Amino acid sequence: MAIALYRIDDRLIHGQVVVGWGQPLELRFIVLVDEDVAASEWEQELYRMGVPPEMAVHFCTVSEAAQQLPDFQASAEPGLVLVGDIGTMKRLVSAAAGRIQTVNVGGVHHQPGRTGRLRYVFLTPAEEAGLREIAALGVDVTAQDVPSARPVPLAELLTSTHVG
Repeated sequence: MAIALYRIDDRLIHGQVVVGWGQPLELRFIVLVDEDVAASEWEQELYRMGVPPEMAVHFCTVSEAAQQLPDFQASAEPGLVLVGDIGTMKRLVSAAAGRIQTVNVGGVHHQPGRTGRLRYVFLTPAEEAGLREIAALGVDVTAQDVPSARPVPLAELLTSTHVG
């Protein structure tokens, strides 16, 4: 149970992740997987300011996260793996070679070219294909913004329509 959640959220570390998921899952660490943030000390410091002192944050590239994933999964304390986009999660799932069983789509927000699927998930056709590719690797993909919400299965997510 060391990794309690693998989440896609374009806002990365924010209150919903730290408090909304962190408290009920009793998270003790976050693995933020992002090529740009992993190379930027000042961005890392900004994200560290958003977590309580008892929660560690590890910043990794996709390849670093895939290499360290067995250690994170073997940790005695629960953690969360967080990426900012579907492409990064797809690369991580592929690099992790079967070690990731579930992925939570927690926040992919509106941008031009994206279609609203849920109030917190907007997708381009390429992003929809990316989620299907993750599922084809044997991963259970669901959308869920907060722990109290119902997990929305991928098939339902891709046929949902959100206007607003």
